[in-house]
Amino acid sequence: MNQKTLKRSAIAASLVALSVAGYAQFGKTGWGRADAAVPAVSAQPAQAVAAAIPGVATATDFSGIVQRYGPAVVNISVVGKAQRTPAGFNDMPELDPDDPFSQFFRRFAPQVPRGPRGGLLVRGQGSGFIVSADGLILTNAHVVDGAQEVTVKLTDRREFKAKVLGADHQSDVAVLRIDAHDLPTVKLGDPAAAKVGEPVLAIGSPYGFENSATAGIISAKSRSLPDGTYVPFIQTDVAVNPGNSGGPLFNMKGEVIGINSQIYSQTGGYQGL
Repeated sequence: MNQKTLKRSAIAASLVALSVAGYAQFGKTGWGRADAAVPAVSAQPAQAVAAAIPGVATATDFSGIVQRYGPAVVNISVVGKAQRTPAGFNDMPELDPDDPFSQFFRRFAPQVPRGPRGGLLVRGQGSGFIVSADGLILTNAHVVDGAQEVTVKLTDRREFKAKVLGADHQSDVAVLRIDAHDLPTVKLGDPAAAKVGEPVLAIGSPYGFENSATAGIISAKSRSLPDGTYVPFIQTDVAVNPGNSGGPLFNMKGEVIGINSQIYSQTGGYQGL
């Protein structure tokens, strides 16, 4: 056996050994197991792996978003004058039964105080979020509609009288200003980039429980309701209740992609839609 034949024999023996080793590995794991062949993948972030592999879901943790942007979410209290009082409603202002705030008033304001001239004072609550460090706040127009006095409470318990700079009822958005500086702010995102099935987080003051966080997914996009508004809705299954109105809807990047505006239910409370 010459030297060339010896080399070829050694190469053939190596290939046989590799084939046997591969067969033994196949017997344990089967073909196509990338985790055994490429163990370095496990060092990558789970979300990065999920982004590269369609159809893979990962666990969500919103604690970082709540910690970072929760202080920029505010509680809004309003005082306004009711237009009229229907008989048999316990001195309550007349409200549309489908209005989410109807349930709120029934539960939390069974006795509405009278104003100095005998008029009824209506008190309500909502949420908002700070978009500039010098005191600009976004909320729903219906939260401050008809308000004579608007008070904004921060998570550090400071309270400020707010001025309504403007409101657009078609889009249900209002802009407030408070006299404060160096405030925490949210980061605005692009709602057009949101995807159905994407996890989302809401922060607000449901039933007066300030800075409450609830989470869910985007159920659908470009929804509309027969109420004359022209803004397409993002439909979610996030638990939203009276008092959440005007609060932010965050994506997983911590960006605000919407304002929690409406509850579509028969009771005025959360029903998973």
